[in-house]
Amino acid sequence: MKKLLYFADPMCSWCWGFQPVMDEIVDHVGEDAELQIFVGGLRPFTDHPMSEQDKASVRDHWDHVAEASGQPFDYAMFERDNFIYDTEPACRAIVAARYIDPAAAHPMLNRLHRAFYAENLDVTDSGVLVELATEIGLPGSDFEIAHGSDDAKQATLGEFQYAQRSHITGFPTLVGITAGETPVMLTMGFQPWEGVAPAIEDWLAGKS
Repeated sequence: MKKLLYFADPMCSWCWGFQPVMDEIVDHVGEDAELQIFVGGLRPFTDHPMSEQDKASVRDHWDHVAEASGQPFDYAMFERDNFIYDTEPACRAIVAARYIDPAAAHPMLNRLHRAFYAENLDVTDSGVLVELATEIGLPGSDFEIAHGSDDAKQATLGEFQYAQRSHITGFPTLVGITAGETPVMLTMGFQPWEGVAPAIEDWLAGKS
């Protein structure tokens, strides 16, 4: 069985830009490979509010992503006061969703992306995360318990460390795994479907 390893962060703008491509990849691959999502930890455990310089830098990234991908952005986020850009809680939400239903990781990632980038919702807030979990069909109380658990915190940290050990230096990153063969880097960084499709096809056909 082939495995498709997707390293991403729900508060990574290039991952949001890549979301439609990733959805197309998942549809195209179908049952030929198992999708496994790993949270990369773009800015975990940040503890200081965004400065005006921070906001300008992030806004510039958003502009580039919007131009390259066509994805929508709500720039009202930059009007928040004392916003701390800590990606760990949102990453942990994916881990918690997976605890409840292994198939929920991808829908949860997609919902977090849209909530943060297109709807100006604060995905660092646990209450918001519970609401988003219920929107994709997870029991809110179960999710809240899972998200706050030490197991989820340790598992999330473990995934950050796994990404580092795997030499993942940017998001989104997509790796193809075939039993007994060397892992194949399908993309590291944003690409349109046309850019990544040949690598996907070769991997599925056993040519790479």
